[in-house]
Amino acid sequence: MISPFIFNDKNLFLERFPLGQVNRSLQAWDAADEYIINYLNSDFDDIKLSDSPKNIVIFNDAFGALTCNLSEHNVYCVNDSYISQQGIKLNIEKNSINTNNINYLTSTDELPKNIDLILYKIPKTKSFLIDQLIQINNTFSETTVFIAADRAKEIHSSTLKLFEKYLGATKTSLAVKKARLVFSEIDHKTQTKSPFPTIWEMPSVQNKEKNFTISNYSNVYSREKLDIGGRYFIENLPLVPTGSTVVDLGCGNGVIGLSVLDQQPECKIHFYDESFMAIKSAENNIVANFPNLAENCTFNVNDCLSNVESNSVDIVLCNPPFHQQTATTDHIAWQMFKDSYRVLKKGGELRIIGNRQLAYHIKLQRIFGNEKLIASNDKFVTTAAIKR
Repeated sequence: MISPFIFNDKNLFLERFPLGQVNRSLQAWDAADEYIINYLNSDFDDIKLSDSPKNIVIFNDAFGALTCNLSEHNVYCVNDSYISQQGIKLNIEKNSINTNNINYLTSTDELPKNIDLILYKIPKTKSFLIDQLIQINNTFSETTVFIAADRAKEIHSSTLKLFEKYLGATKTSLAVKKARLVFSEIDHKTQTKSPFPTIWEMPSVQNKEKNFTISNYSNVYSREKLDIGGRYFIENLPLVPTGSTVVDLGCGNGVIGLSVLDQQPECKIHFYDESFMAIKSAENNIVANFPNLAENCTFNVNDCLSNVESNSVDIVLCNPPFHQQTATTDHIAWQMFKDSYRVLKKGGELRIIGNRQLAYHIKLQRIFGNEKLIASNDKFVTTAAIKR
């Protein structure tokens, strides 16, 4: 849905990305975005944006509501999400905004210096929040103004304690339209080293006496051990023929593709995820555990399998997410399945895992015209579909 986002003399129209979502009713901005912009346009003492252009870092801007409103300043957009980054670029273009002052950084890039203002959309992952707060405190000056925002129901006393622990003295605003602001002082006395990426061991399914060393960045699922869904999927992977081309779609830390290499070293694996940290984790894990096979792998940040050659892949393995940021939605699964059908060769297989209640087999039947139950338990279902 194209949403009007109107403040002062700006009349912006923002869209969610990707544009082909099944559910187009979701809005491309939220009350926390609105609260931040209204606050910045009010007469407050921390920083006067009207005096002169400022150097601003915006963390975790979902689709550009903040970036588009502040484009007259020198803006650095920091995102772990490739989809959010592309959404910001889309809305910048659609609103004919000058891009000269806008700089795009990933979650693994070095942060800029000499910043006047930090605007921080609070992520839902606690470890990612901690990691970013540590980076902020270790990078920016104590004179830098810091303002965070989220839905009021997501800002708990435990959340504020994290801001106090990793930044400094913290206070909150009153709630407006169910959103709240958080103001923290950057106090270098609280500086600490980030515990991320975390390192843990995963046993090989092929060789019970063998363990893999797994590295996980802070915004990647399963940061301390293999999750039960991942374990169940690994136990029910297909037998991969020699020379196959395999896609690990939504790869996370890459343990699915890693397990395929453990089973069949003579295959090519392409890792895809929309998280920059996920792709970095997957690459690190392949290089650490199969350094001689890393040249047979590619690591790709992408929106599902966009622009991947059709009819080019033998097997796609996927554990689809069912949310985008805080919104529960099935459009990502739909896109993953449709893209998989397109890129698979005739006779190629898509094999997925999901929670039982998601009923992915219905989607597979509609797209592929067939589906087969591979394994199931009380919580998870592994299903396959063949491109006829």
